[in-house]
Formats: sequence, structure tokens, C-alpha cells
Amino acid sequence: MRGWFILWLSAVLVAGAAGVSPRTGFELTGADKGRRARVVIVQDADAIETFNTRPDRIRAMVNRGLLALTGKSNATTAWLSLVSTQDTVGLKVFSAAGAISGTRPAVVAAVVQGLISAGVPPGKIVIWDKHLADLRAAGFADFERRFGVRVAGSAEAGYDEKHFYETPLLGNLIWGDYEFGKKREGAGRKSFVSKLVSQDLTKIIMITPLLNHYQAGVIGNLYSLAPGSVDNTLRFESDATRLADAVPELVALPILGDRVALNIVDALICQYEGEYHSKLHYSTVLGQLRFSTDPVALDVLSLKELERQRKAAKLPPLKQNLDLYRNASWLEVGVSEERLIQVELAP
Repeated sequence: MRGWFILWLSAVLVAGAAGVSPRTGFELTGADKGRRARVVIVQDADAIETFNTRPDRIRAMVNRGLLALTGKSNATTAWLSLVSTQDTVGLKVFSAAGAISGTRPAVVAAVVQGLISAGVPPGKIVIWDKHLADLRAAGFADFERRFGVRVAGSAEAGYDEKHFYETPLLGNLIWGDYEFGKKREGAGRKSFVSKLVSQDLTKIIMITPLLNHYQAGVIGNLYSLAPGSVDNTLRFESDATRLADAVPELVALPILGDRVALNIVDALICQYEGEYHSKLHYSTVLGQLRFSTDPVALDVLSLKELERQRKAAKLPPLKQNLDLYRNASWLEVGVSEERLIQVELAP
């Protein structure tokens, strides 16, 4: 009993420090049944040292989080409960903000090593983002040599005419968009899915940083996946209202959302100002990784964390795009209501 109490108290302290409230064993009735989201937080204050990652400790964090989330007895069984050795697994990172403020390569390396140890062939693992140049600049190109995995840009892979998202909103097409230069009726109303996603990948693991975004609120699982997978995104990226509609609808596409097996928030460092630019003076070291199969729940908790850190830094609050996450919940992408999110601390 005493051990259980210490574990529960630790969860309260860590989750409280992270701006989230642990909820364990709570009862749900009526329409809320089956809608609960579960988030596992792994904490290690020594995983980051002067903003530099410590790979050995991060590997241990990934294993702890995976075991706690899946309830399996070993890492191999845990990984294979999410993906199979026949899958082509895409690790979706956010690399435009660089190796320090974006998805940190040490976290991705730990996931790659775990998948390979579980029997997933290196050639069937793809680290990807929208642009290959961003991946290279963030240090991911070296993963091909180190692990034998692929590194790919969804834009460079080209777009699939058979899979698209369509709205009446007409886009200002740019070079690289599938319909750029094509003179046909309705050109600019579709965002086509990358061939990398539609034809190569069978499972997706999201690994996103805890980083602010001025339109979406957070560069989280939803925002990272949606514009990162399609073309013709300028028509909604600059407007919060349009983004709140488009991002959830994109993620709700079966070819995108149904392929996501796991979401990991790289909360080793929380950057609450700067968006695509690395601004460590607007950052707090949290030393956390957060795991869930629910992308919306993780993003909602990230919004709360960003709000808390801005308040602590005496910065003015940013307007949060809560409609985006409510819309995602309405489309059954995940849970946006905090009362339905169960937060646990991994042992």
C-alpha cells in the first residue's frame, strides 16, 4: 500500500509541475463511456544537460513509456502490439525548427533502435517530414548511415491524384503543388496526399516537439501530420479559423489518421515562444516524454503547458485555437475535454 501511495504522489507532483492533473480510476457514465484518453508521462531530469540530450537516458525513457502505455512485459512485445514486422513504419518528425527546438534526433534514434530490436527491418522504417532539406539540416540524414533506415520528404515524394482533401476554398497554388500550372476546372480546391503516405507507409508514429504555433496553438500531433502530408496548404495555414477546420478534417482522412499507431510528445524542452525559430531563452527544460494513442489529448495538454510556461515567464497569453481541437474531437479523432484525459506517471 505504501509503494502504491508513493507512486500516486509522484504522479501528482510530476503532472502538477507539467501543468496537467493526473486522473486515475475515475468513473465515466453514459455517452462518455469509451471516450476516455490515456496519457503516460515519463520523467527524467537528467535526460537533458545544458539543452543537450543524453541518448542512453532517453532510450530508457522510451522503453518505460512504451511498457507503461501498452501494459506489456517487454519492449519487443510492446512494439509489436502497435506495429508488425511487415509494416512500413513512418516516424513523422517536425524538423523545420532544427535539432534543438524541433523533434530531437535522440528521441527518434531511441524509437528506431526499439523498432529494430523488435524485428522491424531497418529498410521498412522511414523518418519523414514535409521537406528533405529540413530533415538534413536537423541532423536526420545521418540516420541512413547509422541505422540503415530511410529519410524522406513527403513533398519530394510527389502527390497521389487518387487521394485528396477537397474544400470550396481556392488555394493560391505554388511550385511543387500537384495542380500547379494545370489549367482545369476546380484547380486549387484539392490538397493531394503525398505518395509517401498513401503508397509507402502502412503505420505512422508521431514524434513532435512541445513547441508553440501562432495559428494552431502548438506544433503538435495534429498540425504536424496534416500540412506535413498534403500539398496546397497555404490556403488555410495563415488563418486560424480555416486551420481549425482543415487540420481535423485532414487527420480524419482514413489514409492519414487510421495509420497512426502511436503519438509521442518530445517534452524534454518546452519552447513557448518562437514557433519555427529556436529561442532557448523562451524555453523550459521539462525532461519529459509523453505517450498516447490519442493525438488530441496530447495536444490539449501541450496547450495547457505552453500557457503555464508563458504565465511563469510573465509573457502575455496567446490566443489558443481551441476550435481546432474541439473539431477534432467532434470528428472522433481524439478527446479534447480535459476531464476525460487520464494522466499517468510511468514507473
